[in-house]
Amino acid sequence: MTLTEERQNQYFDLIDKLLKCPNGEEPEILEAQPELIDAGLIQTILQVATVFAHQGNEEGAKFLIHIARELSKELGLYPEVPNKE
Repeated sequence: MTLTEERQNQYFDLIDKLLKCPNGEEPEILEAQPELIDAGLIQTILQVATVFAHQGNEEGAKFLIHIARELSKELGLYPEVPNKE
């Protein structure tokens, strides 16, 4: 399954909003765009988190991984993965 560029850009915009919003406002931002909350968003969040980790932005990466984990649980997609911390 490939994502359209438009969809990918919507994901990136949503991730950007999550990164810039005041702490605690993430649920409102996600609830404002329920149509974007799917496996593709989670995959995109993890890709961005990986880039952040490689760039040394550990806080950003941890934040995004936390969001991805919560969304995965909500969608029933949470995989059984060993916790690497």
